[in-house]
Amino acid sequence: MSDTILETKGLTKHYGGVHALEDADFVLKHGEHVAIMGDNGAGKSTFVRQITGVEQRTRGTVVFDGKEVNFGGPLDAREAGIETVFQTLALADDLNVPDNLFLGREKTKFDWLGPFRFLDYKAMRDDTLKGLVKTGVKIPNIKNTIANMSGGQRQCVAIARTATFASKLTIMDEPTAALGVQETAQVENIVRTLKDQGESLILVSHNMRQVFDLVDRIIVFRRGRIVANLNKEDTDGQDVVAYITGAKTGAEYEGAA
Repeated sequence: MSDTILETKGLTKHYGGVHALEDADFVLKHGEHVAIMGDNGAGKSTFVRQITGVEQRTRGTVVFDGKEVNFGGPLDAREAGIETVFQTLALADDLNVPDNLFLGREKTKFDWLGPFRFLDYKAMRDDTLKGLVKTGVKIPNIKNTIANMSGGQRQCVAIARTATFASKLTIMDEPTAALGVQETAQVENIVRTLKDQGESLILVSHNMRQVFDLVDRIIVFRRGRIVANLNKEDTDGQDVVAYITGAKTGAEYEGAA
C-alpha cells in the first residue's frame, strides 16, 4: 500500500488566456497535514477546485488513494472520500445538524417498499452524534437549525461532516477567516484532533500563526505556480513571506517560466 493519499502531476487550469494554475506537482502523505499559502489570486482555490471536481482541469493528472481520478463534480469527490469545508460552508440554514450532515446522502429504511422509502432519522441522528464525538465538536442541541447557530458552531458542523463519513482527506479553505478568537480556537482544536486520529488534511490559510501551529509542511503558490515546498521545522514566517511576495523565486519549481 502506498503511503501517499493524494498526488497531482502537471495540474493546470486556464481560463481562456488566463493561466490560473500551471504544472502543479503536489504530494500528500497519509496522516499528513499540509498548508497551502499564497497571496490572493495565487492559484490556491483554483488548485482545490481541480482536486475536488468543482471545475475540470485543462490538463494534468490527479491520483487519489492509489487510483487516477477525474471527478465529474464535488459529489464524486465526496463519494471517493474527499470532504471539503469551504468558506461559504454550503450548509442549509433551515435544516438541523443531522439533516445538514446527510444532505444529499440521506439514510433510508424500508427500502423493500420500492419508491416508498422513508428517511431513517434515528440512524442519521446516531451517526451525527458519533461524528461530533470523533471531532470533539460540542453542539448543545443538534435539533437546532443552522440559522440559530453562531459562526463558529456552523463551521464546526461543516467540519463534523468530514468525520461522519469517514473521509480519507479533509480540505479546509480558510476555515477561520470570519471567526472570532474563541471560535477560531475551537476549530483549531478540531484540526488537532483530526491529526491525532491520523486523518490527512489540506489547510488553505493566510494565517501564519495558525499554519505553524497546525501543519507539518507548507506549500506556497505564486502566480499560479508552486514556488516552495517547506518543512515547518526548517523554515519561518519571514521565509514563507519571501516566497509569497517573490523576494525568493522558487526557481527549482518555476523551470523555464
